[in-house]
Amino acid sequence: MLDSPEEEVLAKACDAIYKFASKGDENKVALLGLGAVERLYKLISHEDPIVRRNAMMVFGIMASNHDVKKLLRELDVTSSLLSHLVPEEDVVIHEFATLCLAHMAVEYTTKVQIFEQGGLEPLISLLSSPDPDVTKNSVECIYLLVQDFQSRAAVCELNVIPPLLDLLKSEYPVIQLLALKTLEVISKDRETRIILGENQGLDCLLKILETNEFNDLHVEALAVLGNCLEDVHTMQLIRQTGGLKKLLSFVGVSTVPDIQKNAAKAIAKAACDSENRKILNEENVENCLINLLEVDDDGVKVAASQAISAMCENLASKRVFGLQGIPQLVQLLSSDDEEVKEAAVIALANLTTASPSNASAVAEAEGIEPLVKTLNTERHEAVANAAAVLTNMAMQEPLRLCIQSHGVMSVLTEPLRSASSRVQSRAALAVAAFGCDANARSELRDAGGLGPLVELLHSKDKEVRRNACWAVMVCASDELTAVELCRLGALDILEEVNRLTGHRNNFSEAALERLLDNNLSQKYSQMGYLSSSNVITDGFYDYGKIKPGVKLLSLEELSMQELADRRAIIFINAKPQENVLAVEEKPQHLSYEQTTLSPFTSRKSSREKLRKGKGKKEEEKMKEVEIMSEVQDEINLEDVQWQPPPDFMLMNYINDASKTILPLATTREQVVALAQFVADKMGGAIERDKLHDFSWELHISEIKFELKSNIVPIGKVKKGTFYHRALLFKVIADRLGIGCSLVRGEYNRGWNEVKLVDDSPQGVTGLLLPPQEYIVDLMFVPGFLMKQESVEADQYKYI
Repeated sequence: MLDSPEEEVLAKACDAIYKFASKGDENKVALLGLGAVERLYKLISHEDPIVRRNAMMVFGIMASNHDVKKLLRELDVTSSLLSHLVPEEDVVIHEFATLCLAHMAVEYTTKVQIFEQGGLEPLISLLSSPDPDVTKNSVECIYLLVQDFQSRAAVCELNVIPPLLDLLKSEYPVIQLLALKTLEVISKDRETRIILGENQGLDCLLKILETNEFNDLHVEALAVLGNCLEDVHTMQLIRQTGGLKKLLSFVGVSTVPDIQKNAAKAIAKAACDSENRKILNEENVENCLINLLEVDDDGVKVAASQAISAMCENLASKRVFGLQGIPQLVQLLSSDDEEVKEAAVIALANLTTASPSNASAVAEAEGIEPLVKTLNTERHEAVANAAAVLTNMAMQEPLRLCIQSHGVMSVLTEPLRSASSRVQSRAALAVAAFGCDANARSELRDAGGLGPLVELLHSKDKEVRRNACWAVMVCASDELTAVELCRLGALDILEEVNRLTGHRNNFSEAALERLLDNNLSQKYSQMGYLSSSNVITDGFYDYGKIKPGVKLLSLEELSMQELADRRAIIFINAKPQENVLAVEEKPQHLSYEQTTLSPFTSRKSSREKLRKGKGKKEEEKMKEVEIMSEVQDEINLEDVQWQPPPDFMLMNYINDASKTILPLATTREQVVALAQFVADKMGGAIERDKLHDFSWELHISEIKFELKSNIVPIGKVKKGTFYHRALLFKVIADRLGIGCSLVRGEYNRGWNEVKLVDDSPQGVTGLLLPPQEYIVDLMFVPGFLMKQESVEADQYKYI
């Protein structure tokens, strides 16, 4: 019948189909299947107004069905619908045309079509229609269209604000609500907010808030106000009219969670501007937000915490929150709601930044334990900000120690492994803050945290890499941690980082330097140089030169290697070994063989050597060895941490040098005397042309064979060449407080550099000369001082 040429038939058929379609979605689908939509599309442009009206009514209600909408888009009906929005058209056609457009405007493609076909202008003009249905459908369609930024900009030019404000006075709540929702969206643009203020829109919004019968509109009205408060000019305007005080008072009185939440969100938006923060602080907004933290609604708590975070940029507000709000925020850290916990810890991070008093307030509110627990949560922002709060608190030593007692370093191990670069960065920074304490570094080592920290040095994120370098620099402050970091590959990674210009930073360079300074064995093997500030301590060993990227084994690992035909490893240990009672009583009367327990072989073989007494015949020596064996048997050697044996000969050297050299009046005299002392212990002066006859290699080989080890204590070396003597000179000089450097040369050369102040020229008094650098001769003329750039120095180094 929709194909009938008779207008009366068409009108009645459309009317009957309208009644059928309005009964449910199934009927609409049935009509779609029968091809009704295509026929109706032709009829909405029929010459007869009644046919046109009835067809449009069917179109309007059928458009609510998804499948129908899909077909309408294919038929491109928007231009035809928009053409019926002219003033002279029937109001019923306006109603159902706008209804159809509102249904279709949910889809993005239709929004674009309506915009491009100039649909905004006729829709805005229909906002003033006397028919409420037309008004409702038009404002709903505009609300959907302005979700797109193009339409949002266009409606302002078409002067949409006045008619929307008029709709706030409508007697129909649904129209008021849609008008407010539309205002909320378009007021995100600054130009719209200005126009809204010029048209007394703020007064309209405040009146809605003051009217109890409009309580169903309060949430949306607050949302619009929240957007408006972002502008300083609008904020000042509201304040001058007393609107801001009314707003805060309204929020304080209201018990509706959605209103409280939107109010807090409005404050957070406004607080993005420094001038707004100042105004809000003067209106005591802090008290309002603190009260909202105690509302029994998670959404309100989240919004209030976010507003506090924003207000923290104002120092006066930060002080107020420090005095009153921190205990409430700390309590929220124990919330079951992860979003609440995250918002609270973000607020605490902002509050404690550059504020020692607030950091102390967190500790006083018993916030340390929940903060440490928050490091284990799954939300990345919560973990990152918990680490930030703890880092801020760690700036004060008492708080840092208190936090460390909660095992924070062990807990930080997991955040270091996080997939979030933000968490990695904050966790590394926290490690840097706590790593200045030796116990904390030990805890991190034991928890396996050094591995993931070293991995972060590879990070492509600049901040993560920087903070990881910082943490490594701090953690490398002791030898144990520095050695472990080197074992994990930190040294190689840092060298690579420093080679790449885009990756290098101040902390990467400092970390590499600190790592080497606290692992002098590695530094000397790799760089061939130790400065006067690099003091050699017990446990140092000279492995020889290694190539970049080659891993330097620990002394314990080297001690397990079989005797090999390679350069001897010279080690330093002037520390008496514990539990060697007989040795401790009379070290000066025992030979090296007797006083060395398990030098560099397995514990079992060491014990057997002691029991056999190494075949010695003297009864006294056998007794001493038996005593040592008995003492050693009392200790389960397999359970004792491996330690290098003491070098009693080196101890004697240091004691003798202290007695004979320290009393000398000048540093120059001490250097000369020490050089002669070292040369005397290492085979004496050697004539330059007889250097090749000085069979030091055979001597070292004999020691290695005697010890059944590649590792040789320096005190055992009686025939030492350049690098042996230079090392011994450096070791004793460091113990005596004589500043000197150690340099490795080519072809077994090594030398020491010292800085000495020359005497003033004859006849000149009171002239202080700068120190001169000298090379100390330990081989040919022991004690002879050669200026650094002299011919003699060059000959000593290279010829």
